[in-house]
Amino acid sequence: MFAERDPSPSRGSTAQFSVKKFTEPIQPRPLLKFPTIYRPKPSITTPEVIGYPNYTPKTTDKASAETPATAASEPDFGNLATDGSEEVFIMPKQDSSEDASCTPEMKTEPTANHSPLRPKLHFSVTYLGQQKELLVTIIEAERVRGTSGSEGYILGRLRTATGETEARTTTRCLMERVRWEEPLAFPLPKGYEVEGEVALSLRSCRRFSQHANLGDARFKLADVGMMSDADCWVDLQPPKQDTSTCVGELLLSVSYLPAANRLGVVVMKARELQSDKLKDTIDLSVKLTLKHQSSKLKKKQTRRVKHKMNPVWNEMMMLEVPQELLPNSSLELEVLNQAGPGKVDTLGRCQLGLQAFGTGIQHWQQMLDSPRKQIAMWHPLHV
Repeated sequence: MFAERDPSPSRGSTAQFSVKKFTEPIQPRPLLKFPTIYRPKPSITTPEVIGYPNYTPKTTDKASAETPATAASEPDFGNLATDGSEEVFIMPKQDSSEDASCTPEMKTEPTANHSPLRPKLHFSVTYLGQQKELLVTIIEAERVRGTSGSEGYILGRLRTATGETEARTTTRCLMERVRWEEPLAFPLPKGYEVEGEVALSLRSCRRFSQHANLGDARFKLADVGMMSDADCWVDLQPPKQDTSTCVGELLLSVSYLPAANRLGVVVMKARELQSDKLKDTIDLSVKLTLKHQSSKLKKKQTRRVKHKMNPVWNEMMMLEVPQELLPNSSLELEVLNQAGPGKVDTLGRCQLGLQAFGTGIQHWQQMLDSPRKQIAMWHPLHV
């Protein structure tokens, strides 16, 4: 209710006021508009966006004005717009040629090669006609995965129908690259045109331990004429194993967890066990010994399985080994038979490590190259 003053009052008289009534409700005047909600712009990191520097910002008004067919063909990146003033990044269409050029760059991933790199031997061969001898000059070896403090040498063997001759280089400290430049002389009074073979072996040795064969290189005497005075680079192959002394096989799975410094060994099963000691009693288990150089660190043993020539254990054993000790460490496994109270017979054994040979060094190297991955392999058992 408001009071209004009369506009024409008489002079000298008292001012007159008239009162008018309004029936309409009085509403307060709005001072603020409805607040604008600002939505965060999405951060697009999909492979389709990366690699397109020439994208152009378009508004939602332009995007909505497109034909339905064109809009349907555009990729849907979700609700990117807020109001009409917001800008949305619309990616251009990809041609087949662009796919072909961008796909290899975006999707190329390094493939893990689980096959270990074998050591490489550099040597030359010369036949000295006047001295009647074959001269094999050992120049160097590369990709040698020598353990810390270990030494090595090259052992050469010449086998002919008349016999076998050996020669070796001096002992050098094993590193990634070892250089000798030393000749190995083998007498050949009848010349090299005879039936025979030369074997060059890279051996590692450590005090108070056996010499391990890291790989062999072989060539026939008939190839000496072709190889004469030429630089030969040969990948050393795993040493041949005598299958006649194999008494069975053991399936193992190994993995290493660098974060926890733990070595996991799963003793899975054995097959084709051959031993005269299994005639009366079959009570089989596997004993595992972790060794660092020549020192024994830890021993563990599986449960015993009775009355089975092909036993299955499937037992995991966790061993704590620092990562820097792995190159100098090894695993020795023995298949045991409990023949009676206090009587245990060893049926066969195998070894894993860089000091081993054959499947033992291959399995260990694959484990080092592929951490956190279970790798299984059969290993022959020898007495």
